[in-house]
Amino acid sequence: MGQEVRILALDVGEKRIGLAVSDPLGITAQGLAVLTRQDRQADLANLLKVAREYHVIEIVVGLPRHMDGRLGKQAPEILDLAQSLGETLGVAVIPWEERLTSVEAERVLLMADVSRRRRRQVVDKLAAVLILQSYLDHRHRSQ
Repeated sequence: MGQEVRILALDVGEKRIGLAVSDPLGITAQGLAVLTRQDRQADLANLLKVAREYHVIEIVVGLPRHMDGRLGKQAPEILDLAQSLGETLGVAVIPWEERLTSVEAERVLLMADVSRRRRRQVVDKLAAVLILQSYLDHRHRSQ
């Protein structure tokens, strides 16, 4: 059997990076982890470790935008981090709309009656899942 390959999604925030991966068929998104941000070099090393472990062939990165469509102030830093990761791995980086994913993740967790403390621990991972699932659904509709 061949090596399983996956798509990795990043929800990069100021303090944490939420991670999600696709199943090997690229149909569903699964929450993976939340990394606490350190410095750029450590963040990149941690992301490389995860990407290599899951044999990532593509990276989808949530691109922050304002409601009027303008890029958010963190967008250049987020894109630079994702591009560095993609170049090191030799894989494509796909910027993907992330507007309201954190809001939606928070809403889902509230509806599930998850405690405030636990929500803080998983909201970034759930946001990464929502970003990746949106991308995967788009890919399948476009085929």
